[in-house]
Amino acid sequence: MSFTTTILPTLKRMTEVDIKQGLKIVLNKIEVACSERNPELQAIQPTLVAVSKTKPVNLIVAAYEEGQRHFGENYVQELEEKANNPIILEKCKDIRWHFIGHLQSNKVNKILCLPNIYIIETVDSQKLAATLDKNWAKFKISDSKLRIMIQVNTSGEEEKNGVPPAEVTNVVKFVLNDCSNLELDGLMTIGKFGYDAADGPNPDFVCLKKCRDELCQELGIDWKDVGLSMGMSDDFEHAIDLGSTNVRVGSSIFGFRAKKTEIV
Repeated sequence: MSFTTTILPTLKRMTEVDIKQGLKIVLNKIEVACSERNPELQAIQPTLVAVSKTKPVNLIVAAYEEGQRHFGENYVQELEEKANNPIILEKCKDIRWHFIGHLQSNKVNKILCLPNIYIIETVDSQKLAATLDKNWAKFKISDSKLRIMIQVNTSGEEEKNGVPPAEVTNVVKFVLNDCSNLELDGLMTIGKFGYDAADGPNPDFVCLKKCRDELCQELGIDWKDVGLSMGMSDDFEHAIDLGSTNVRVGSSIFGFRAKKTEIV
């Protein structure tokens, strides 16, 4: 197939997405979900992370111009290209990049050197935490710490990355005691896809909350200081109801996600 028949129609459909409307709908749903959850959670406003993986720069700029600041990317190379893109550097000076994909230790420096890197949500081992801690010293500004989240494999699926729930507290202890350049922001999970909330509370969300509660009790940490990154386009309202402080939403804002090979 030619460029015209494959790439151009894809980009045309993507630029036709109404970013303003998408953001408005998602933010309204977040507001309603927050108002309906337990009183102890009422004061906690979840952060909306717009998942922009495979999306072109113009859509990121459009979302930024509507007030969105937090954006999530899954792939190291793609985040490199976007974070250093001259248009984004010019028009999105306060953008906050969340890395939400699997991060290999040998690619850590590629992420840490990027402008406006805000948080690594997918720390899935003590080894990766140690590497981030050691290498952040080369890139940090002043005494700033690198925000991280511990990814937890709440579903127990072999193909998913993440710390087993039983090991979460030990990994958190390691970060708090041995990683002076890291700041623990909370716990993150992806969980199984396609869970129907009509069947009751999502077990992955319940598991992540349990991990948070157990580590806070054992280590004497206020639970309000440990965030929960859970919930995506199809279940973020349910995740908020169960205590999510960080929802990662892509298609509800940007529309369908093309295959990565379709993006230039």
